Amino acid sequence: MKVLVTGSSRGIGKAIAQLFLKENHQVIGIDRQDATITHSNYTHYLCDIRDRERLPEINDVNILVNNAGTQNEEDIDINLKALIYVTEKYGIQKSIKSILNIGSASAHTGAEFPEYCASKGGVLSYTKNVALRVAKLGATCNSLDAGGVLTPLNECVINDPALWNEIMKETPLKKWATPEEIAQWVYFLTVTNTFCTGQNIIVDGGESINFNFVWKE
Repeated sequence: MKVLVTGSSRGIGKAIAQLFLKENHQVIGIDRQDATITHSNYTHYLCDIRDRERLPEINDVNILVNNAGTQNEEDIDINLKALIYVTEKYGIQKSIKSILNIGSASAHTGAEFPEYCASKGGVLSYTKNVALRVAKLGATCNSLDAGGVLTPLNECVINDPALWNEIMKETPLKKWATPEEIAQWVYFLTVTNTFCTGQNIIVDGGESINFNFVWKE
């Protein structure tokens, strides 16, 4: 299948792209950073998804994974508005089989930065809106709402022993997910799954059971 992944140059997005490539899918990445994947079935577009007029022409996408996102950097424009641009351009069309939005457990708890929570909260409701519209095409749309993930974006707390200890106290499973674990969930929800749709699925090690947000000042 033809798979489009935004934010594919590092972290969760890179792990997602690599898993789909391992499973012999054609993968297209869009990122404002240069490609970090070299593979015969991988095509990379250097583009900021906020710039809707410059989004590349890509036809007949079967699976769309809206992974690109940020924290404390025009969160609503990047995490929500640009996600909508991408979905409306590549996802709402007859070849689509599945759309997955990478949300956040914080959208359910409000326990993070204000605009970040607001942007991810918008993703939850937009997911349901899209699910209703693509159902007539036989496609699914869900959001995968991750808690803590071991990515470069989170290194400021991962590498702080005191904060990390405090975070672990708030996480019942006493660990964060790897990008590869999140990629496995993405693959299941977009390839294996054909019936679950319009759902916001929390994968956070039990973090949202507690509601305390710990971060570096």
